[in-house]
Amino acid sequence: MNNRNDYISDAVIRRLPRYYRYLEELIDNGITRISSGELSERMGLTASQVRQDFNHFGGFGQQGYGYNVESLHEEIAKILGIDKLHNVIVIGAGHLGQALVNYPNFIKRGFHIIALFDKDPALIGTVVNGLTVMADSEIEDFVKNNNVDIGVLTIPKSEAVPMAKLLDKCGIKGIWNFASMDLELPGSNVVIESAHLSDSIMRLSYRLHNQTDHS
Repeated sequence: MNNRNDYISDAVIRRLPRYYRYLEELIDNGITRISSGELSERMGLTASQVRQDFNHFGGFGQQGYGYNVESLHEEIAKILGIDKLHNVIVIGAGHLGQALVNYPNFIKRGFHIIALFDKDPALIGTVVNGLTVMADSEIEDFVKNNNVDIGVLTIPKSEAVPMAKLLDKCGIKGIWNFASMDLELPGSNVVIESAHLSDSIMRLSYRLHNQTDHS
């Protein structure tokens, strides 16, 4: 584990899930050992950068041997906190909320969606992947009576701040925000990760545009 006084940059943190995914592929392919050079090629980094990334957390390789793929995979899972189960609720049972509930890889990553909420009477009582959609008026009681770690917001941005404040009041530890805004709760300890789907496709558009311009 990293020294608590050791600052870990966002760039390193963003790379950790990529390392995890690549290592998972190696395990699936029966590869048991990999060097920093081989891993760097897959990641599009230098071998030195790979070693620096892992040194933030103590380093996991052996000189002349490289990395044990399964052990490194397990260590990164611990660093990311996905070696244990997180109970998740989704607020917003529209198309995106339903897609998240139906996504099978969440449980593989340790995220267990245990409830789905909405305010639309037409959706309340419907069933999505085994979960009955509950009224959002039930959120506070549900969170207080269940061990909920993360709330996922797939609701309009006009509703995001009040809902985030409610989840914070109920003791939610983290919020994954899909509302089209940078969600902040000043004075709160809740951890917020905002996911902007349109940003990704705009980056793709930029790359296509510039590739065309320079071709």
